Amino acid sequence: MEKIDIKETSKTPSVNFDPERGLFEMRGKSIPENSNSFYSPLLQYVEKYGGKPAERTILNVRFEFFNTSSSNRIHALFRRFERIYLADSDVLIRWYCENGDDNMRDAGRDFKAILQVPFEIVEVDEL
Repeated sequence: MEKIDIKETSKTPSVNFDPERGLFEMRGKSIPENSNSFYSPLLQYVEKYGGKPAERTILNVRFEFFNTSSSNRIHALFRRFERIYLADSDVLIRWYCENGDDNMRDAGRDFKAILQVPFEIVEVDEL
């Protein structure tokens, strides 16, 4: 599989997916006009990756902000990684948020509570 490298815009996050290394990263804001059109190719990509994942898969997520429609697509993306984990693969999702950003920390806790995949919430001084 080819890597995915999407540059951040004012409305969409940067996306760096490196399937060979099992390293997936998203960073920035997620407030696209059409969240389905932005996330659908990513969902399909991770679905395909799940057929032959790396020995260890890590998803690092560093959102500054995301809207409700993005939340639904982010959840769907996390579910794809959860399926890989439940198929007996080593998967970790890391949710980064700034110290004191209660909304983003709580969003991470909400995702963690509904998923059956190792999920760490990491508070940092700066995203």
